[in-house]
Amino acid sequence: MALVVAVGVAVGGAYAARRAAPDRPAAPGARAATARPAPPTDRPVVPTNGRAAGAITYPAGGTGTFRTATALGAVAGRGGRLLRYRVAVEQGIGNVDVERFAREVAVILADPRGWTGGGEWRLQRVGRDDRADFSVLLTTPVTRGRLCADPADHYTSCRNGDQVVINVARWVHGVPHFPDLADYRRYLLNHEVGHRLGRGHELCPRAGGPAPVMLQQTLNLHGCTPNAWPEVDGALLSGPSGQYDDPIPAEDPPAGDG
Repeated sequence: MALVVAVGVAVGGAYAARRAAPDRPAAPGARAATARPAPPTDRPVVPTNGRAAGAITYPAGGTGTFRTATALGAVAGRGGRLLRYRVAVEQGIGNVDVERFAREVAVILADPRGWTGGGEWRLQRVGRDDRADFSVLLTTPVTRGRLCADPADHYTSCRNGDQVVINVARWVHGVPHFPDLADYRRYLLNHEVGHRLGRGHELCPRAGGPAPVMLQQTLNLHGCTPNAWPEVDGALLSGPSGQYDDPIPAEDPPAGDG
C-alpha cells in the first residue's frame, strides 16, 4: 500500500493454456442427452465472483520468477497519455492461467469508471517482449515483501517504481469489511495502479459516502463505504491527501499446497 523505492524482478517464461471449445445449444426439438462428465482439462480457472477462491493455491513464498502473458490488448481510454503494461504471475502460484488473469486485469483497467474514463490516461496491455511502462505482478506474500522493500508486510499489496505488486493472499481472501471479492479485486488493482499514475493516499471525505479509491481500503474504511472505482457518478472521487495510522494485520495462511 505504500510508495517505495524501485527494485528489480526477473519476468519471463511465457505460459499459455489450451482453450476449450464453446458449448453449442441443441437444435429445437432435439432429445436431451444423458448428462456425462466433462472431459478433463488442464486449463485452471481464476474465479471472478463471490468470496470462494476456487482452486488457487500458493505457498508463503514462491520462486521469484514469473510467467508472463503474451497477448497484445487494445488501447483503453479516449485521450491522454498512453502507458503500456505487461502482466505476470509468480511461479509457485497454482491454478492461475496467466492469460486469463491478464484479461481480467485488462477488463478492470479499461472500465470507464476507472483511470481511463476521465480522458487523462490511456492504457494498453502488451506482451512479454514488448516495451512496457509498468508491470502488474501477482506474487506470493514473501515475494511481495521483497519487491515492496518491506519484508515484514506479507498482507498488503504495493506499487514499487514501475511494478504494481498484487499480493495473491489478498486476491484470494479479500478483506473482511469488503463484502464482495470481485469488487475488492477491482479496488485493489485500481488503487495500486493509481500510485503508478502519480496519486498518493487519501482520507475519507464524508462518513457514509463512498471511499476514494486511493483510501487504503484494505486496512480500514474510516466511516466511508467500500468503492472499487476512481470515478463515481461520472466524476473523479477524491478525498483529502493523507493516510491513517492503521496497523497491518497478520498474514494469512498459505492456500492449499502451493
